Parts: sequence; C-alpha cells; structure tokens
Amino acid sequence: MKHFYTLLITLITLTASAQIPANYYDHATGTGYTLKTQLKRIINNTDDPEISNTIEEEHNPQSYNSLDGFNSTYERDYYYEAAGSNTILDMYSENPSGADPYTFSPGSDECGNYSGEGDCYNKEHVIPQSVFGSQSPMYSDAHHLIPTDGRVNGFRDSYPFGRVNDSQLVSQSGIDNPTDNGSKLGNNLNSGYSAGYSGRVFEPIDEFKGDIARIYFYFVTRYEDQVSSWSSYPMFDGSSDKALADPFLNILVTWHQNDPVSAKEIDRNNNIYYSHQNNRNPFVDHPEYVALIWDTTPDTEAPSDPTNLVASNPTDNSIDLTWTASTDNIAVASYDVYVDGTNTFNTTETTFTATGLTADTNYCFTVKAKDNSGNESSFSNQDCETTTDNGSSGGDIDIFFSEYIEGSGQNKVLEIANFTGADVNLSVYTIKLSANGAAGWTSGFTFPNGATITNQDVYVVANGGASVCSGEYDYLNNDMTSFNGNDAIGLFKNDVLLDIIGELGNAAVYGEDITLIRKSTVDRPTTTFDIINEWDESDNCDDLGDHTQTLSIDDVALNQFKVYPNPVKNVLNIELQSAKKTQVEIYNVLGKRVISKTINTSATIQTEHLSNGVYILRLTQGNSTISKKLIKN
Repeated sequence: MKHFYTLLITLITLTASAQIPANYYDHATGTGYTLKTQLKRIINNTDDPEISNTIEEEHNPQSYNSLDGFNSTYERDYYYEAAGSNTILDMYSENPSGADPYTFSPGSDECGNYSGEGDCYNKEHVIPQSVFGSQSPMYSDAHHLIPTDGRVNGFRDSYPFGRVNDSQLVSQSGIDNPTDNGSKLGNNLNSGYSAGYSGRVFEPIDEFKGDIARIYFYFVTRYEDQVSSWSSYPMFDGSSDKALADPFLNILVTWHQNDPVSAKEIDRNNNIYYSHQNNRNPFVDHPEYVALIWDTTPDTEAPSDPTNLVASNPTDNSIDLTWTASTDNIAVASYDVYVDGTNTFNTTETTFTATGLTADTNYCFTVKAKDNSGNESSFSNQDCETTTDNGSSGGDIDIFFSEYIEGSGQNKVLEIANFTGADVNLSVYTIKLSANGAAGWTSGFTFPNGATITNQDVYVVANGGASVCSGEYDYLNNDMTSFNGNDAIGLFKNDVLLDIIGELGNAAVYGEDITLIRKSTVDRPTTTFDIINEWDESDNCDDLGDHTQTLSIDDVALNQFKVYPNPVKNVLNIELQSAKKTQVEIYNVLGKRVISKTINTSATIQTEHLSNGVYILRLTQGNSTISKKLIKN
C-alpha cells in the first residue's frame, strides 16, 4: 500500500499549478499506430507543420550532465518518507511501506564508483544506452533517465525488464538478490502474462512497474523513426509501429494496468516539461492511450449515457448546457449535442454553450457520448430552455433607465440601474439619441472601457457642464446628454433597443425641466415609454445615485404554486396551479444567476450540479416577481 505524506514542496515540484497545457493533445486523434505517430509528432524535436494549429513545444534536448542538477532538485522523496524532502527517490531502493534500507543525499551522494548496495547513486538509462549506441538525444532524455543505487544499476546492467522466476535468481558478489527493497534479477518466468521469453530479466517492485512500463511506451513513441534499427534488444521487435516484442508488450501492458499513474509520475512529467526539456510523456497524461495504440481487440463497447443534462442561462442567441460525464471501457472521446433532434455541435467537455440561436425561441437539447472507435451511447435526458428577447417584449431581466433629469442649461443626467442578480459589464451597451422627433437614432455613446454596474447599484452619466447633484456622476458625456424634453433616448444591448425614454419619431414634449424616477415596481427594461405607469415626477435630484426596487407579488401569490423539496438535493419540483408562462431563476449568495428556465406548466429543475449552500429562488409571471430562500444539501 502506498503511503503519501503532505509536505510544503511547492517551490520544488509542480503539481496542482502545473497542468497539461491547453490544446497540447489536440492532434492526438484516432487509434492504433496512427495515434502513436501523432503523439510522436507532438513530443519530438521537430516543428511538424501538420500540427501547427495546436500547441506544439518541441523537445529541447539537454546535456547528460544537466541531469545531475535536475535530479538533485526534483527527484526527491516527497511521497513515501515523512522527512524525505532531502533524500533522493530511488525506485530500486525505496521501501513504500516502511523505512528505506538506506537513503541518498542529493548531490553529495552522487558518484560513479561503488562497491556495494547503498554506497551512492547515479543515473540509470531505463532503456540501456547500449541499445541506441549512446547517441543523442536518447542518451540524455530525462524521461528514461532515473536516479538509482549505483550497485543495483550495475546489477541490472542492460537486461530487459520482465517477471523473474524466483527459482532461477542470479547470484553476484557485492549484492543480495533480491536487493534490499525486493528488486531482483533472474530468468524470466516463461508462463502466464510473461510467456514467450526465458532469458535473463530485471524486475522492479510492484510499486514502480507501471512507471517503468510508461517510460517504455514513451521511448518507443518518441523515437518511433529509429526504434526499428535497435532490434537486437530483446524487448523490441524490429518494427517502427508496434515496436515492442509480444512477450514484453504483454508484461508492460499488465504492469501499466496493475500500477496506475501516481502523483510522483505526474510531478516528474510536469517538472521535465516545465523545468527541463519541454516535452511530456503522453502515457502519464493519458493512460488510456496505451490501450488505444496497442490493444488489437476491436472496441465494441459503447460509453454509458450522459445524465443530468441541464439547460440554463439563456441569452438572445445562446444557452448554457451542463451534464454528468459518461464512462467507457477505454475512454470517452467527445459528446454530440443535439438541438431539437438534430446533431448540431460536438465537444470534448461536459459543459457547452449552444450559440447561433434565435431570440425568444424554445430549444430542446439531448447529448450522446462517443468513443474513438465510433461507439455511441444512447441519448441523455432532454432539457429545454427559451432564449431571451432583449426586453423587446418586456420579458427579459436586464439593466434599465432609472432616473432622468432634464434641467435648464446643461443640467442633463441619466441614471441606469442593475437588478439582474449579477454584476453587468457595460461593454455591449450603448445609449442613443433621437432629437426633435427624428425617425432614426444617432450613432450612439459607448461606455468607458471596464465600466461595470454592480448588482443592485446604478451608473450615472451626465453632461460635462451639469452641476446638479454632481457628486453622484460616474461619467461625463456631452453627445448623449444634450437632450431636450422632446428627444427620445434609447438604451441598447448589442445594438438592439432594450429600454427607452420618450417615443421615437414623436416630437411632443414629455419631460422638460423635470426629474423622472422609475417606479420601484419596475424590474426590467421596456421598449414602450409609459410615463404614467412606470415613472414618478420629482422636483429635486436627491434620489440620484441610488434606486429602490420593491416588487409586487399580486399575481404570484403563494397559493398559486408549490416548490418542494426545500432543502433540495438533486431535483426541485415547481407545481403551478394553472398554466402560465413563468420565469424560474436561482441566484447564489454572490448574486450570480446559476439557473434560468422558462416554464409554462409544472416542471422539475435539475439542481444536482449546484454546490451545497443557500440560494435565492425567483419566480416571475408577467411584471410580478416573488423570491424565496432555497437551501441545497
């Protein structure tokens, strides 16, 4: 059993902060030896034009001697010994379940001469350098060079790795066999998964057999173009594709399966990539590649069905989707996203935004998983959502004009309020003016870079010469704040009219020498100006810089719907007494909307993807809204 100890090692190893670079394996598609060749092109030292559209950082070979400093810094035992930060991790002497038989101090215990086990450590070529004639870059490739006890390194010599027959161990002076940690040298056990070879082999302990296997898979992939010329080595078969002889391929695949990738391997892979030679071992990052390349048995098993599909957060032209990942006997390759029964999108993630949709339209989604062999799952559950309409029919929650000041001279001020439940960046919003009953809008005023309205706050734009309540101004602009009492003023989002003061094309005076404040019952923008029902007149600007919203619940009475269970776990039930278009929104404690869905009859809302905690459930029918506290367990 492995024993791992948590140490403060962030200055030495790269773990959570060092991940697989985005897009690094984009070109690794397909199966079999085609996939192996694609991986070779990703990790070799050549700029391959066929993968120029992905992240490709060529292998940058370093000198053999540079491994000394790398080993001293990164090859330390942070994984098995509570006080092991200043000892070398040697796979040939490590005792994973107890005290090591001996330890090595980085640098000071490094040597070239030794007489017995425990004297010193040096660098072991996992693929013996005699195989490739000590040529570069193989000679100094850190992915197959590991620090090991010098005497055990010499004991292993250039023998292949295998499964030792305990009745045929080799005897050598100066070393016990098995060694102090149980590694051993002897004739291969020519039966079971190691059948087919009876020559002498070296066997590491179980803890590190997968490590050795993945080093070999890396080596025959990285040097695919050369490995066919090294056929005198028993582990290689003289080919460039399969590369590994059958007995040893069976051994390595078994070791790979029985000893999964460890934290030590992940750290080592990251350290080699980020701090030494710029390339990675794909079989540490993606263990499933082994079966995809070397398993000649056809894969006919389909992935499991995706579950818990949730459609949420609609905009005019997009809807967010999330679902629970499928599983597969080898690996899920991607997901097909169906829109109203048509296969429309493909993604490798379990979150996706469906784009290019039509405003104010209901869409129903399903998802299928598929693997690299073309096997497909059945459909996930179906979930539907309706895109918004930018307020053109009064149906969308968004920012809106909350105060209008038209005074003498240059005292012209506009206030915009945000009660959406989340902070709003103003980069996609503009204000436009239509003067004296003109039929069209001006080109528009854009907000300063980075301008944002926090939730339940306002943003004030004033004429540069205005002087009333000047302490509340957020920005000065003379183009859109030179209006008179008969000019129409529009608030636009993505160049679509969202809210309006006045009437486009009508030169009648509606607001001259006056302050108008939006009624507290208004919670969304509208493209129809209703001064009687939506605005109150004021004779001062004391309310500038602040706005109050008090929502009516006349039409959404508590006896018109039921919400259960609360606390909720995976599914929230909403029962409507009568069919009526109802907007269901859930906000977290930071004011961010995490679920938005339009229902017309009783429905269920998937909440499995929400974290445990307190939320606000908001139900809207027409212009009336009610909010309830919702607890997720």
